Amino acid sequence: MTRTTLIRNIHSIMTGLAGNAARTPGPDMRIVDGVIAAIGKLAPQAGEQQIDATDCIAYPAWVNTHHHLFQSLLKGDPQGIDLSLTPWLAATPYRYRARFDAELFRLAARIGMVELLRSGCGTIADHNYLYYPGMPYDTSEILFEEAEALGLRFVLCRGGATRTRQLEAELPSALRPETLDGYLQDVTRLVQRYHDPAPQAMRRVVMAPTTPLYSAAPEELRVMAAEARRQGIRLHSHLSETVGYQDSAQAMHGCSPVAFAAQHDWLGKDVWFAHLVKLDEEEIRLLGATGTGIAHCPQSNGRLGSGIAPIRQLEEAGVPISIGVDGAASNEAADMLSETHAAWLMQRARRGQQAQPQFRGGRFEGGADAATVEDVIRWGTTGGARVLGLDALDGLQVGQQADIALYRLDDPRYFGLHDPAIGPVAGGGRPYLKALLVGGRSVVSEDAIPGVDLAELGRRARQAIAQLLKGN
Repeated sequence: MTRTTLIRNIHSIMTGLAGNAARTPGPDMRIVDGVIAAIGKLAPQAGEQQIDATDCIAYPAWVNTHHHLFQSLLKGDPQGIDLSLTPWLAATPYRYRARFDAELFRLAARIGMVELLRSGCGTIADHNYLYYPGMPYDTSEILFEEAEALGLRFVLCRGGATRTRQLEAELPSALRPETLDGYLQDVTRLVQRYHDPAPQAMRRVVMAPTTPLYSAAPEELRVMAAEARRQGIRLHSHLSETVGYQDSAQAMHGCSPVAFAAQHDWLGKDVWFAHLVKLDEEEIRLLGATGTGIAHCPQSNGRLGSGIAPIRQLEEAGVPISIGVDGAASNEAADMLSETHAAWLMQRARRGQQAQPQFRGGRFEGGADAATVEDVIRWGTTGGARVLGLDALDGLQVGQQADIALYRLDDPRYFGLHDPAIGPVAGGGRPYLKALLVGGRSVVSEDAIPGVDLAELGRRARQAIAQLLKGN
């Protein structure tokens, strides 16, 4: 039976496309069996569902390309709040990971997904690295179950490590590495059970050791890359988040982190890295020449003091740009609206920081031309779909999947906007979510998620924190 929905009277439509195609006048959109069938001034058809979007702004649903959902119960840890990346890893996520059981992990995943849904996010790529030998519960299964229950598209980036920087004998079981065979066998199991290669897939699996420099031996990286390509899945990891990556790559391999990735088959159109903050010009050129993508995580990079990724230079070099929120333990507001707001501001700040006065040879005053709201929407929607290979999520245009967020700007922070279409990104905050559709199906309606009691979820989160803190 055909499913038809008409969204009527949209004030503004931001498509997620580039240039003059970044906006379309609408004001109506018709969705047929989960696909955008028409955009324009449309007359209702008999029996079709209607959504009144008067005074609403339409965006493509956000695509979050890098997260660590289990960290949703690790926000604002006092022992890690003022630390940079390496000491923070020891102080917070590594310190707590052994205390997670299946119930706590499921709760953390649910909290993170709900937070993202309420920002208008329809697709999540979670870089889950909570795996160890003999683990008594299946974190992958939990993530897919929770995403399906909420109606989300979900990409599991199967993290983990086959080696560690510490002696294994000194580690608790929850920090011990897997064997290469064990890791690859589990990836194969997950691909066979969950992976859908279709361009509109609701489920995907990605090969994603936690970081190339530290999580696997160099020869193992080549094996992982070859196996991923044999199975037709993508590759993802962390890279060049801090200067520590540069120092380690030089000390261990005598080259840059990106050159090391290239030497071990970890660059290409089927690869994207989180962060890429610290790069030299040759690394940017190499990433662009190979079409390797980025998950830009501005709030986490700011929170940890890592810096601001050179997004404009990367895009000009040919790098596909996407946006990720990273884990909530290093980003206490892990949602796509605050993330895209930060991306808009930080790219301008980065360029402005480079300005010099004319008497010292300067040629410009500030950096407001570094990123437009339209750029940021494109990076956070169609850019994300591109790096994930979800080719049917190519923005709000006819023939594409109906992944649509409808925002109503009825909070005072949005009053007075001359261009309401930019409000959700430029204004920050969280506007009222009139509706969120994923594949044409409603997953949020009138700012509420069916079956989710936010007060109860908050109560359970407080109980969970008390449980986690007992071990301190």
